Amino acid sequence: MVNLLQQTILFTVPLILVALAGVFAERSGIINLALEGIMIIGAFGGVLFIRGMQNAGFPRELGQLLLILGLIVTAIVGALFSLLLSFSAIKMKADQTIGGTALNLLAPAIALFIINVVFLDSRLTINGDAPSWFMLGRGDLESLGFIGDILFRKFYITTYIGIAIYVILSVILYKTKFGLRLRACGEHPQAADSVGINVYKMRYIGTTISGALAGMGGYIYSVTTANAVADGSVAGFGFLALAVMIFGNWKPLNIAIAGTVFGLFKCLSAVSAQIPFLNNLGISTYFYNMLPYIITLVILAFTSKKSMAPKAEGIPYDKGQR
Repeated sequence: MVNLLQQTILFTVPLILVALAGVFAERSGIINLALEGIMIIGAFGGVLFIRGMQNAGFPRELGQLLLILGLIVTAIVGALFSLLLSFSAIKMKADQTIGGTALNLLAPAIALFIINVVFLDSRLTINGDAPSWFMLGRGDLESLGFIGDILFRKFYITTYIGIAIYVILSVILYKTKFGLRLRACGEHPQAADSVGINVYKMRYIGTTISGALAGMGGYIYSVTTANAVADGSVAGFGFLALAVMIFGNWKPLNIAIAGTVFGLFKCLSAVSAQIPFLNNLGISTYFYNMLPYIITLVILAFTSKKSMAPKAEGIPYDKGQR
């Protein structure tokens, strides 16, 4: 049970972080279908940074600091990569769906090209393994009992940082003047412009924050659940995050609940063989691997009609039109 709850948290955090990334972009009026691609770039950039620092002699005992530095780097990488989407959507007024799809195709191509050409391999890994470098919980936490085992053993500091970022940005989005202006640009940009809000600037900011969050989400996913491996894939987490965002109706609290449910099913697909009850059912592990995506389709089929997306999302804004 402890292992199941631990793994659920590890799967949930990057999922809700990337879903929030989608919220920031779409609340500003930009559809960000490139979450998957930005996650791939974030995972690749993070693993590349960590490996480079290891090769430069970064001490193992400062692994937590290296993990945090990698998080900062991936936020920058994701933000820069997202500028391709915001430039095409805002400046060039290109179709945002096509732009996002193009970035989803471009990201793994870039990552795999560099890995193949520079490292002569099909995937990039850190030196050693992620748990030995970065995992928390080596101290004596028996006094905390069951709660201590769940929250502090076999965990990564980026998990808690991710939760803190999620909470802080959710408050900013709904409880600050900046958040109100950003949401106004996604609901009625003409009205926002009429009161002096720079719609173009707010959409650039929203998409850049989205890219930074998605980059961090890809990095956290790679380190905590994929043993710090970059291979041009994040197992469809970016698309699952889009489903979580829609199911959560673009609201942070709903997204956190939806993300936990989706994270649980994703966790079951990963640890089903280690759970005696599920293992004794005789169901193929392939079914459990498909389960998160089946659940996604079923939930979206029943809830998509009730979704209330920002009214102006996907519509290029032209200041000259009213």
